[in-house]
Amino acid sequence: MKLRTAGFRTLALGAIIALSMAGSASAAEVKVMISGGLTAAYKALVPEFEKATGNTVVTAYGPSMGTTTNAIPVRLERGEPVDVLILVGYALDDLIKKGKATADSKVELVRSPIGIAVKAGAPKPDISSVDALTRSLKAAKTVAYSDSASGVYVSTELFARLGIADEMKGKARMIPATPVGEIVAHGDAEIGFQQISELKPVEGIDIVGPLPAEVQKITVFSAGVSSTSKEPDAAKALIKFLSSAQAAPVLVKSGLDPIPAGGKS
Repeated sequence: MKLRTAGFRTLALGAIIALSMAGSASAAEVKVMISGGLTAAYKALVPEFEKATGNTVVTAYGPSMGTTTNAIPVRLERGEPVDVLILVGYALDDLIKKGKATADSKVELVRSPIGIAVKAGAPKPDISSVDALTRSLKAAKTVAYSDSASGVYVSTELFARLGIADEMKGKARMIPATPVGEIVAHGDAEIGFQQISELKPVEGIDIVGPLPAEVQKITVFSAGVSSTSKEPDAAKALIKFLSSAQAAPVLVKSGLDPIPAGGKS
């Protein structure tokens, strides 16, 4: 049944892509830069895109922001070639303002909630309410968060909203580039914060759940075409493919909430 479902999805996506690429004569190599939030779903969907189009997708992974070597803005400043950019929506907006991506190509793909994870088998902290989350963070010895959108929120807003900013200074740390789940799995942090879609693929952790609704921060991930793309038609086809209704079940499975075409975040 699983193979059959994938087959039907590939056929449907093939039809969508064929329409969007009408007039394109030959297969293309599509270069993509993508941040962690969509990575698991993206890796599952790209082979279907390649099969339906004959195109080859070459992917570079990195955070939506920050100054690490593989961060998407740093890659662009180095002049690395790219056709499609997939990252946090407001980070893409910044790249558009800088002329790195075309404004009319931007498509909002998914909403992504922040979750909490602990090492597999460890006691799960109570995060069922804002008060419970606060108590659990106070009790934790070490806390880790990412250097991208979720971590920026956790470190600059969440701790302050919970009234524990000073208490967290000595035991909470930002993790550059490396998935937070891996830090938790290795036992280097008792509690880890990151997008649920980035925690799900990591082995050796248990996802406790999403943040309480009152303090949850939903991040929108968007896609756009690079202003220097050599394959703009193929780039637009890939974005159309990722935002299609047929791709939605794979996105949902990875912990994301797809935004319907033309929908609002």
